[in-house]
Amino acid sequence: MTHMTSSAAHLPEPFLAAGTSSFADFLAQLDPTLLPGGRLGTATMAPFDAADVPHGTTIVTATFPGGVVMAGDRRATAGNIIAQRDIEKVFAADDHTLVGIAGTAGIALEIVRLFQVELEHYEKMEGDSLSLEGKANRLAALLRANLGMAMQGLAVVPLFAGYDVARGYGRIFSYDVTGGRYEEHHFHAVGSGSMFARGSLKKLYRPDMNESAVVTAVVESLYDAADDDSATGGPDLYRAIYPIVAVIDANGVRMLDAATMASVVGTVVGARSLAPDGPVASLPPGTGI
Repeated sequence: MTHMTSSAAHLPEPFLAAGTSSFADFLAQLDPTLLPGGRLGTATMAPFDAADVPHGTTIVTATFPGGVVMAGDRRATAGNIIAQRDIEKVFAADDHTLVGIAGTAGIALEIVRLFQVELEHYEKMEGDSLSLEGKANRLAALLRANLGMAMQGLAVVPLFAGYDVARGYGRIFSYDVTGGRYEEHHFHAVGSGSMFARGSLKKLYRPDMNESAVVTAVVESLYDAADDDSATGGPDLYRAIYPIVAVIDANGVRMLDAATMASVVGTVVGARSLAPDGPVASLPPGTGI
């Protein structure tokens, strides 16, 4: 008992305080420099060009009756250089949520890992998981803590989606660099190619589409984004590099495997060989001249 008391006396104060359900708050008390946004201060950071830091680009997500699909291209850029051709940008945050990253890749990956631990820590401390809105709010708090880095050009803009167990359907949340959180409806996209991806989905998406149709639609939208945005990578058939696509429904998160994606991408690319601009949305009956 004496040994345990002696060891405890050498632990930092946060380890001896009453437990908190937030792992990020615990780290902030223990050592703020362990947080992604607390490692470098504005007073000590040497001048640099943020464009030279690898950035992730386009993430898209769309709902279907009973769930959500999220997809991301595989390219990371540093200025006009392709920094990585096969980066992963879509991750399971827990059993029923997904987070996709755009912006400064290194910091974004750290925030995702911290977010994953944050959700697991809460569940262990409280004996229950957060609501979907609670999870969305926790991610907003992590982004808010990174505001200092964002103001120096190292911004992270994630896209968050999940299956709301209480309500029985999928939901989508977007963010700004200040931690502002906004609920989106039906579909959304972030990153440098997002305007092209959203434009594509406006024509292709319908609320009654099934899972398979939504998967094809988001792949089509990433193809359109890559067609007009140099920072978004299109599918690379020769290297077998395909978009990362994940599905969430009542049964949890599923990452679509390489064989499935090869089939979907093959269908999309094959159709583009006949119609390079992609599928055309049909007009309602009785319209036109």
